[in-house]
Order: sequence, then structure tokens, then C-alpha cells
Amino acid sequence: MNQVTKVFYISVVIAFLFIGWGVIPESVLPDGNLSNVTGIIQGFLTDKFGWFYLLSATGFVIFSIYLVFSKYGKLKLGKPEDEPEYPYITWFAMLFSAGMGIGLVFWGAAEPLSHFHTPAVPEQEAQTPDAAYSAMKYSFFHWGLHPWAIYATLALALAYFKFRKGAPGVISATLTPLLGEKRVQGPIGTTVDSIAVFATIFGVATSLGLGALQISSGLGFTIPGLEDTFTLQFIIIVAVTILFMISAMTGLNKGIKYLSNTNIVLALLLLLFMVFAGPTNFIMDFFTTSFGGYIRDLPYMSFRLTPFAEEDNTWVEAWTIFYWAWWISWAPFVGTFIARVSRGRTIREFVLGVLLVPTIFGALWFSAFGGTTIGLEYFDGIDINSDMAELGTEVALFSMFEHVPLGSIMSFVGLLLISTFFITSADSATFVLGMQTTGGSLNPNRKVKFTWGVIQAGAASVLLWQGGLGALQTAAIISAFPFTFILIMICFSLMIAFKDEAKTVDLKKKK
Repeated sequence: MNQVTKVFYISVVIAFLFIGWGVIPESVLPDGNLSNVTGIIQGFLTDKFGWFYLLSATGFVIFSIYLVFSKYGKLKLGKPEDEPEYPYITWFAMLFSAGMGIGLVFWGAAEPLSHFHTPAVPEQEAQTPDAAYSAMKYSFFHWGLHPWAIYATLALALAYFKFRKGAPGVISATLTPLLGEKRVQGPIGTTVDSIAVFATIFGVATSLGLGALQISSGLGFTIPGLEDTFTLQFIIIVAVTILFMISAMTGLNKGIKYLSNTNIVLALLLLLFMVFAGPTNFIMDFFTTSFGGYIRDLPYMSFRLTPFAEEDNTWVEAWTIFYWAWWISWAPFVGTFIARVSRGRTIREFVLGVLLVPTIFGALWFSAFGGTTIGLEYFDGIDINSDMAELGTEVALFSMFEHVPLGSIMSFVGLLLISTFFITSADSATFVLGMQTTGGSLNPNRKVKFTWGVIQAGAASVLLWQGGLGALQTAAIISAFPFTFILIMICFSLMIAFKDEAKTVDLKKKK
């Protein structure tokens, strides 16, 4: 099955209308321009439905943990005789590169330092050891179990229905036990898949925009006389678009596979360099203590809102709610991709792998990069935060590299890693968008992937032009809202399917 569906045409029209709207200057539409209207929608969603994002994300964590310990954990994502297509290291590299590669590099040094200066808990004094522990703990929280549980929920459903039940590899197919085949194959199914494509476009555009911001800021920060402007960001997007389209044409087992392995090697080298070139004992002590605090306080952080202090809620909305919305908007993309590369694994093996390995790696990453930036400020009096305030969040990594051994070389490696993550994420997204708009084809044709590559680049460019980081965050929050309801329905649909299968399969029998 490789024919384009109605979802393709509907989604392409909506995407081009959105991009066209974004190109219209503010002077032509002073009140109706893209930035103004989406800003109003975002403000409404975060103000009125922040609790909904919070409860939903935590619900997906609870659901994932339940599946690990349930009798359904023995079920295979495939036929009983199926074996995993990829070894663990390649599997991990592929899901991690698609999952949050650019984001980790962008926020690894910046987020803990931001929380160090503006603590999550207002009662804490900024730039103190307590603020530092809290900063790292909340960084782990935002990049740990919650996002990967969101991904795991959708990926599990897609892999289960595709590889075990032979259903089409589209998101609407996962709702068949709940809604019935007739509804899923009708307008409801088309709507579900179109929402998923819309969320994917703008979730990925957010990350591509972050990548372009950081590459341009890194070049501007390290090359004297080069200005970090939208023109430079646009040139970067065009250049990387050409590269990821070349990669996309080679297929899943060549371009994405090799790039993912390259990413993980570069990321590990950069991580190991920071751990040993930086304050090693401090980093590892910081990691150990903060990770313990994360595990201890996970229930409290998962439900934390501040109804009696409106100004405190601003922090939660700007960070936690944004992240949950961003991860949900990424779920159709990352979930579809993880499902595609996870055939043959048991549900228990799958959920444990998707939840634990990236969470621990992410915590080490933040400890190394965020710990080093906080250590430089706290112990050595180096003011990296001023560079962030003056030049943008995206310069934190390169400002930190100025104060470590071989900093210039590491800045180059960092730029290379961002670029390869950029290419891999966009490459993976073209595959996923192609799959979702060709009825679940595991090998969508090149014209479809090329179309989605151009649209992704256009959406990222428009969002950057309309307002940089703020516009990117706004797009993620808006696109995630309708898809959250779909994810909740998928959880119920999965349980119906599992209970039906339990009637015909002996789940108590040992392997």
C-alpha cells in the first residue's frame, strides 16, 4: 500500500495555508497575523487547560508502568516467531536520535542554568546549592519518564496493531477496538490521522527551528564578525533540508540507520569529554544526588500546580506545560518511528527500554553540561547567564565551551552533532509523515517524502520569522491539544484489545 490518501491532501492544504498565513506581514494583518492569533490561542490553552496537560502526561507514565508489570507484558509486538530487526545499540540510537536529540543539545547547558537563576519554587533563593539541586531535578523531570511514556504509549499501540494484528500502520487504526472498524475507516479516522499529521508537522518544526537557532548562534558566537540573523537561520534550514532530503531518499536501513549510529557516537564522545574534562567528581556527585531527588519527588512534581499563587504558575506554564505539549505534539512522529523499528520485542522489553535507557542517558547529559555551567558560575564566578540574557538561550552551550579545555574543538563537535541530529529528525519525520499519508506504507514513495520535507522546512522558517523561540513553543502547545484526546482514547483501545487477546492466548505460560 503506497497510494496517497485523503489525509495527504487535507494535511498538505492545511499546512500550505498555515505557511501562507505566516508569510503575510504584520502590517497587512495587524490583529489577524499568525503570531498574534496563535499567541492568544496558546495563552488560553495554558491558562485554562494546563491541568489537563499535566494530568494526561502523568497518566501515560502510570499506564506505561502498569503494562511493564501486567500479564500483557509477555505479548510480542509481532507474531510469536518474530525477532527484533535491530540490535539494542542500533535500536536505542534510532529512537533516541528521533526522540529528542536536538532538544538535549539545545537545552543541556541552558535549562539547568535557567532554573538556577529562576528557581521552580519561588521560596528558594537563586544561585544557591538548593536552587542548583532543584534546577537539575526539574531538568531530569522535563526530559525523563514523562516524555518517553508519551512516546511509548503511541509507539506500543502502533507496533501492536501493525505487527501483531496486521492493521494499517496509521494512528486511526489503533482506535478500532474502541470505535469500530466502520468509524475508523470513515470521516472519524481521516480526522484522527489529519490531526496526527498536523501535530507532527509543527512538533518537528519546533525542533528544526531550535536546531537552526542553535547552529546560527553557535556560528555567530564562534566566528568573529558573523551575525546571528534570521537570514543565516534560513540559509541553515535550506542547507540542512537539502541534506536530509538526500538522506531520506536512501531509505530507513541506510540514511537514518547510519546517521543515528553517527549521532550516538558523537553524543557519547561529547558526553564523555564533558564528564572527564569538566569537574568530574562534582558532575557525578551532582548526578547521583539530583537523580535521587528526582525519583523521590516524582509524584509531587508530576501533579504540581500553584492555584493560590498566579505568578508561580507562570513558571509551570513556561516550562512544564510547554514541555508536555511539545512531547505530545512529537508523539505521532516519534511514536510511529519507534513502532517501525521495534518489531519482535515484547511489550515489557519495549516499555522498559523506551522508558529507562533514554531517561538515564538524559540525566547524565544534563548533569555533565548543566552541571558544568552551574559549577562555572557557582565556584568560578563565570557569568554564562549574561550571555544567555544578551544573545539568547541557544548560546549557553558555546559560552560554556569557552571555559573548558579544547573548547573550540568541542564547539565544532557540538555544531556537527546538532547538524546530524537535525538531519536525522527531519529525515525520520519525512518517513513518518509519508507513512501516515499513504495508508501506513512502510516504504512511502519519494515524492510524498519530498513534499513533506519542503513543508517541514517552510513551517520551521515561518515560525522563526514570526517570533523565534516563542513562536516555536506556541506552535507546539496548540498542535498538541487535540492529539492529547486521541492518546487517551488509544490507552482505552489498547486495553480492550489486550483483554480480548487474553481470552485466546495463555499469558500465564512461561516462554
